[in-house]
Amino acid sequence: MKQINEDIRQNRFRQVYLLYGEERYLRRQYRDRLKKALCGEDDTMNAHFYEGKDVPVGQIIDLAETLPFLAERRSIFISESGLFKSGGEKMAEYLSAPNETTVFVFNESEVDKRSKLYKTVKSVGYAAEFAAQDEASLKRWVGGILAENGKKVRESTVQLFLSKTGTDMENIRTELEKLICYCLDRDTVTDEDVEAICTTRITNRIFDMINAIADRKKEQALDLYYDLLALKEPPMRILFLIARQCNLLMQAKELKSKGFDSRTIGAKLGVPPFAAGKYLAQASRFSASVLDRAVRQCVEAEEAVKSGRMNDVMSVEILIMSVL
Repeated sequence: MKQINEDIRQNRFRQVYLLYGEERYLRRQYRDRLKKALCGEDDTMNAHFYEGKDVPVGQIIDLAETLPFLAERRSIFISESGLFKSGGEKMAEYLSAPNETTVFVFNESEVDKRSKLYKTVKSVGYAAEFAAQDEASLKRWVGGILAENGKKVRESTVQLFLSKTGTDMENIRTELEKLICYCLDRDTVTDEDVEAICTTRITNRIFDMINAIADRKKEQALDLYYDLLALKEPPMRILFLIARQCNLLMQAKELKSKGFDSRTIGAKLGVPPFAAGKYLAQASRFSASVLDRAVRQCVEAEEAVKSGRMNDVMSVEILIMSVL
């Protein structure tokens, strides 16, 4: 990321940039910085945007070979193409010796670092990974935005806020805007403000549901389920998230038994270290055999719905009452 900022500062750009990783908010921020630096405010003749799995690679290459119109460079922005996972060989071949007046900016959530396209971009351009931020970084970011808006906040309140929003910075930013507007006439943000205005993400509700089941509080677990239904969450998506949660707990338990620390476990599970600690704490409340049975029960519930033996709402309801 520092390299991108330096390239912008010096107005000396590489032929290809790849912005990748799960933190889409930061990826979008740096894509927009590059767009402003490369294209200015209104050079629409030489800026081109493509998105999705079916981007026309041949057409893009032909465009890249075309000289810019009354400008220094042509810029091509490609988002979520999937080319870094499969089908990127033709693009890789072109980018090994691209037209010097064209700059490519790829914005991808997932890449295969073994792919020919990724290796080509690494050799001729710059690849920046935007991973999920750790808890300390997110706390500083949240505190900084609130301070810029004249708001004071306790660290414990920021912790509560993050427990509701999760680690996705785009979601955090949206919830912060709501919180700042809600506290417009006050200079301090409180726990009560967070509880009043911030939306709890569905994955956090699933976490709470599993906790309720572990505590044998089936009625509380069902109440959480009904809350999700009231929020128009499809029952089969809720079922998928319950299965995913149980599977993550099973993996966390196994990795812990092998002696891995929270940071390593987080990396292997694809979650931040502080979130890995929450998974480990929850996993410790169940045996491996119980978690394995829970995952199998989720599969059976899905099959019951797909075969028409049970409707989706009732299937998940029965699962919550019987799982674990």
